Amino acid sequence: MEVYTQQLIEWIETLSPVSIYFIFALIAYLENIVPPIPGDLLVAFGGYLAAESIIQFAPVLAITTVASVFGFMTMYMAGAYFGDKIEVQRRKYWLMRFLDVKYFDKGKRWMDKYGQGAILANRFLAGTRSVISLTAGITKTKISPTLINSSISSLLWNSILLGMGWLVHENWSIIGHYLNVYGWIILSGLIILAISLFFYKRYQRKSKTEKISRKTVD
Repeated sequence: MEVYTQQLIEWIETLSPVSIYFIFALIAYLENIVPPIPGDLLVAFGGYLAAESIIQFAPVLAITTVASVFGFMTMYMAGAYFGDKIEVQRRKYWLMRFLDVKYFDKGKRWMDKYGQGAILANRFLAGTRSVISLTAGITKTKISPTLINSSISSLLWNSILLGMGWLVHENWSIIGHYLNVYGWIILSGLIILAISLFFYKRYQRKSKTEKISRKTVD
């Protein structure tokens, strides 16, 4: 992947400013749909190009932000479309054979209650962006706040990446290392949180069962 990324970067440097803007828009859009695309690193590269006056900072920030939101909403619409089918025809989807309906419904209720927070943080949660956008679509979170929060998230995250690329200038490639470390930290934190919640719920159920048993004995 690193070899292909380097080749892409070298090719981008040969393009006209208008073509570069188009490529960045395409990358920012596709990164939401095809997660392996190193969109964050390439946006940081855009900051370097802006510092070199090859492109302008404000336009590339606007373009990548709008494209990111379009990508998010594309996955949202896919989730909404297939979510309806799953809801109506659960037995026809092989995944639902392994997923208890109550967990599916519970996930929907959780998203209804806390989903906008996850959408607001989605660009900062490496590795979960497509999952969040799909889940938002499946649970049909309200479109207006979803659009606003995904826009804020994209604007903040892209501003940070472009700003970092601008500041470190020709050393912009080192940002890739820190993004990898950041991604692993986020992933590890999410895993720890999921495990903690699992055992906490298990402890609650056990405590509740013990209380009921004691009342029955009394």
